[in-house]
Amino acid sequence: MKFDPDDWRDFDWRDFDFGQIRVLWVIPVLLLLIALYTSVYTVQAESQGVVLRFGKYVRNAEPGLRFKLPFNIESVSMVPVKRQLKQEFGFGTENATNPNQFSSEQTLERGMVTGDLNAATVEWIIQYRVQEPELYLFKVRDPDNTLRDLSESVMRTVVGDRTVDEVITVGRQEIETDALAQLQELVNKFELGLSIDQVQLKNVNPPQPVQRSFNEVNQAQQEREQLINVANGEYNKVVPRASGEADQKIQASEGYALKRVNEAEGDAARFNAVFAEYMKAPEVTKQRIYIETMQQIIPKLGKKIILDDAASQILPLLQLSTTATK
Repeated sequence: MKFDPDDWRDFDWRDFDFGQIRVLWVIPVLLLLIALYTSVYTVQAESQGVVLRFGKYVRNAEPGLRFKLPFNIESVSMVPVKRQLKQEFGFGTENATNPNQFSSEQTLERGMVTGDLNAATVEWIIQYRVQEPELYLFKVRDPDNTLRDLSESVMRTVVGDRTVDEVITVGRQEIETDALAQLQELVNKFELGLSIDQVQLKNVNPPQPVQRSFNEVNQAQQEREQLINVANGEYNKVVPRASGEADQKIQASEGYALKRVNEAEGDAARFNAVFAEYMKAPEVTKQRIYIETMQQIIPKLGKKIILDDAASQILPLLQLSTTATK
């Protein structure tokens, strides 16, 4: 129906087709809704968004509600930068959230040769984070599998530099430290955009056919170390005590020697002093020495009766001892 403005008075509004106007309004509204829907997105708290414009990296988006160009002009890839990821080697945990957490070739991964040409089964894990999302997404085609290959290569190198005893017993911590440093160096060199947090050894054992014999040898070595520790304990308990007693006796002997020397020097000085007085008055000195000597000796003799040469008899009533009156 063609509408003529000059004939508006004769126009019947009941014959006008309003459906055409509705269709014309629906299309812009749908386009607006689609634009709004495709331009709004949310970045989770543990993730970071990588915004691409026509497939080219543009920027990173922090957590929260964000906007981008609609109609897939800009697309967003979410990368869990704050989540710690894990890879397992030589074994696998069921129901793992990370699809690259373990490999189907676990037997091949854990079989290694040590530096002294012995076989060992080594199981370990690595924990890592995505540090640079743009490198993680675009620098290497498959960064997770590349990390697995690098980790296996580093662990074989580190284990191959050590003996089987070091790998299984005392060298575990050193292996973890060296493997962590070498793996991080290779990750930086390949620009994977990852940060290695930890390399941890799990089960490290000799091959199954010789495991029983190795356990017996290991038990014998532990018993040997135990006996050595017990002997060292006894040694540390006895030797210091004997040394202390020897020092005590030496000090006592030195003190006794010093005492005797001082006494001898005092006696010599006293004798010289008496001799000097004797030279001045010999008779007086003899008499004084005699009296002093008797003063020291007589009290030690007990009760004695001294009679004069002229006495003819002893008094009959004289009590010679205290027991006579009892």
